[in-house]
Amino acid sequence: MRFLMLAMAALPAMCADAVFELAKQPGSAEFRAAVERLMKAEDIAAGRAVYGEGANFVWVVDAPSQPELFVDDAAAGKLSRVGNTNRWVMVGKMGAGTSHGFHYVVDGKAMGGRNDVPAYLAESYAQPGVPQGKLSEKLAHTSRIYDGMTSEYWIYVPAQYDASKPAALMVWQDGQGHTDRNGAARTLNAIDNLIHRKKIPVMIQVFISPGMKGSQRMRSVQYDTVNDTYARFLRDEILAEVQAKYNIRKDGYSRAIAGNSSGGICAFNVAWHQPDQFSRVLSRIGSFTSIQWKPGVLEGGNVYPFKIRKEPQKNIRVWLQDGNQDLENSHGSWPLQNIQMANSLKMRGYDFHFSWGGGTHNGAHGNAELPVAMEWLWRDYDAGKTEQEYTQEAGEKEKPIFRVVKLNR
Repeated sequence: MRFLMLAMAALPAMCADAVFELAKQPGSAEFRAAVERLMKAEDIAAGRAVYGEGANFVWVVDAPSQPELFVDDAAAGKLSRVGNTNRWVMVGKMGAGTSHGFHYVVDGKAMGGRNDVPAYLAESYAQPGVPQGKLSEKLAHTSRIYDGMTSEYWIYVPAQYDASKPAALMVWQDGQGHTDRNGAARTLNAIDNLIHRKKIPVMIQVFISPGMKGSQRMRSVQYDTVNDTYARFLRDEILAEVQAKYNIRKDGYSRAIAGNSSGGICAFNVAWHQPDQFSRVLSRIGSFTSIQWKPGVLEGGNVYPFKIRKEPQKNIRVWLQDGNQDLENSHGSWPLQNIQMANSLKMRGYDFHFSWGGGTHNGAHGNAELPVAMEWLWRDYDAGKTEQEYTQEAGEKEKPIFRVVKLNR
């Protein structure tokens, strides 16, 4: 998907919309030129080429006979031949707000395809009339808590920010992945649109990258370690710098924290240890596994499902996302651990949501559903309050716990 996202970002929206009209005349020179701009020849030959804008998609593949497209393992239709060539084209839709997988069947045999194709919601695209915030230059910090570790971070200030009024706050781990407005995450677009529509409060965003200590990459040490070190690093160092520049609310009710993979468990870990600082958690493909577990010495993320069940309840709200094709390795099972997390949160009455799909260890699903996740996380927010007791939604209480009902063999 990396090439696809880069190609999409390079095209103006007007041109992108025109691609689907051009695909209705696949033999035209204009469509051929669009395909050459959007797709690599090797991806077309291998059956991996696809271009999407919202729920609209176009597939192009080279095959000796007519391919049938399958989306999420369901038949979606047969492609149309381009003239007398071995090139085939189809225009169709995939549900927005999630990610999808597709493949072809040609002469009775499966061919090509790819997982983790995001279908973005409208809020993930820049919209006419919606003011855009300002992203700072890259900022540098040298840590005392991590003794000499250097970190880079960015601050995003929405257009509606008023320095006379304290703003809410959201912190994003692996922040470098959120700074490109039209990159794979599309976070800046979603934030602008949701603030404009008053679906989330006016918020300062902090995008922070994992640190370096000499030649040592500190990401796993920071993110996967189950203690309060990273939480203190954020509170006492990074946010102290941000708060010196901007008027930010100090109550955990007005703060959220987010991350993917090890950044996902990191977000949960920070809120678990300091719910007075962060009470809203967005964890996507979270690594609730044993990456930093040192038996008898240091807890790892694998213990969290049991800590939730056994330790005093924290006043936090949690959105979890994972897919059934996520990682399985010596550290543990990402899908099973996220299911355990969801069940533990449910059993203890936490205000949580579990978004489950068919993806791999990839950000596509979480990126596609970001506007929905943000709305849910900040629902019923009242700027006149500094606290709220989070309770499980009535609809969730009525549902059963999550069970694995089918194996792949």
